[in-house]
Formats: sequence, C-alpha cells, structure tokens
Amino acid sequence: MANIQTLDPSTSPLAYYGWELRRQREAANLKQGQLGSIIFCTGSLIGQIETARKVPTRDFSERVDAALGTGGLFSRLIGLVLRSQLPTWFQAYAEMEARATYISTYQSQVVYGLLQTEEYARALLATGMPEDLDGLLAARMERQRILQREQPPLAWVILDEAVLSRPIGGRRVMRSQLAKLLELISQRWMRIQVLPFSAGEHASLAGSFNLLRFESDPDLVYTEDVISGHMTANPETIREASLRYAHLQGAVLSVEESAALISRVMKERYGAGSGSEELAVA
Repeated sequence: MANIQTLDPSTSPLAYYGWELRRQREAANLKQGQLGSIIFCTGSLIGQIETARKVPTRDFSERVDAALGTGGLFSRLIGLVLRSQLPTWFQAYAEMEARATYISTYQSQVVYGLLQTEEYARALLATGMPEDLDGLLAARMERQRILQREQPPLAWVILDEAVLSRPIGGRRVMRSQLAKLLELISQRWMRIQVLPFSAGEHASLAGSFNLLRFESDPDLVYTEDVISGHMTANPETIREASLRYAHLQGAVLSVEESAALISRVMKERYGAGSGSEELAVA
C-alpha cells in the first residue's frame, strides 16, 4: 500500500494529483472524512485518491475545487490525469486528436471513440480485461470533451454497416448508442455516413484509419493493430490514405440515407427489451 508521505509527486500526473489533494486538504485543516462529507463522498475515497490508488473523476475535481477554494486547480489537473490513464501507445494520438481542426475516420468494427456512449465504451473496453476499467473509461469519456468546445473540430465519420449490427453490450446499450449517433448526425460540424454492405469490396477492406488535419502542423494518419497504434505524417502515406478515404466517400449512403438506416436498425434490431433479451440479439 502506498504511503502518502513518501508518494513522489513527480512519478505521474495521478501521483501529483494525490499529493496536491492532501496538501490542499491539510492547508484547510480538514481530515479526509470531513472533506468527504463536504463533497458527498467517503473519507476512504479521499484517502485512495491521495495515495494514487484511485483515479478521480472530473465531477470529483470540480467539487474539491469548490470545497477548498483552489481556483480550478483540480479541474485543470484532471484532464492531464485522465489522459495519463490511456494506454501509453495511444497517448500521443489523443494529444494530436485534441489539437486537430478536422478529423475524418473510417471505422469498420466499432463506433469511433469520440462518439461512444459510456455504456458502449465500458462494454468495449472490458474486452481487453484492463486492470483499471473505470480509469480507462473515464479517460475515454474525457477525450469527448473536445466535441463540447465552442468550436469543436469538424468531423467526418464513415461507419461500416457492420458497426450497426454488432451488439456491443446488448440490445439496450446498442439502442442508446445508435440514438446518440442520430443526435450527433444533426450537428453542423459532424457528418456521419454509413458504408452499406451493398458496396461490396471497397478501398479500405484492410481496416479502420483516421486522418487528422491541423491549422499549421502536417496532416497525420493513424491506424491500430491488435496491441498498438501507429501514427505518421509521411506525405506518401497521407496521399494514399486521402485517396482511399475519397473512394469511401463515393460509396457511402447520403447523410439522410445513413440516418434512416441507423434509425431502422435501432428499431428493428434493438427494439425495447429486458431481461434475457438484453444479450439475445436476433
């Protein structure tokens, strides 16, 4: 068990957060239980976060800032803490994704991470059997904050029709996920289109990929394999990926047709159900 008195704040963002939380709490002359009572959590949770054994949430951070009068300190730190919970090989991409002004992605298997509901993301992340599922989930939800900006990145999302049919998390979870896609599709900065099965062979049968564009930095292409991610700014790779994406764009359903298909699948395949029906998808 970690000892907060010997916790080195320089070892990780999570350790620094815990160290700073204890320092600010003690400066306010509060015990763990007392602070917990003020922000509606247990003293045990405060202790776990102070010893870097528990990843804090954004809501927790905002309540701590209000209780201790820290001027938004923990609300600023939490983004760094949650990003550090992402797999090491993914962190560089997440940083670039947050800076991008234009994101275009083709997803052949699952909904793009920025568009996932919390329940869908939890079911998906659990397949990797992570040691800290809650921390990883919180990090994924934190990524989505870029879509809440006053000027979010422009996003063009192409989903293979297979994404709609794969029952991640069961019927209720999928129905909620498809409903979220229908909500997002109406946003003027978001374009979601479906590549139908009827398209047959296409330019990206090899798998999913993302293209990121920036105001001043070179474009990037990102791909993943089973255990890691790969990011490159190689001009030839960018040109090839852009060409393939253009071919995909020529084969997809229109935005209106895509919305109609998503709606139809949501109703016909994931209609309201309960109990054993949650896992039994026709």
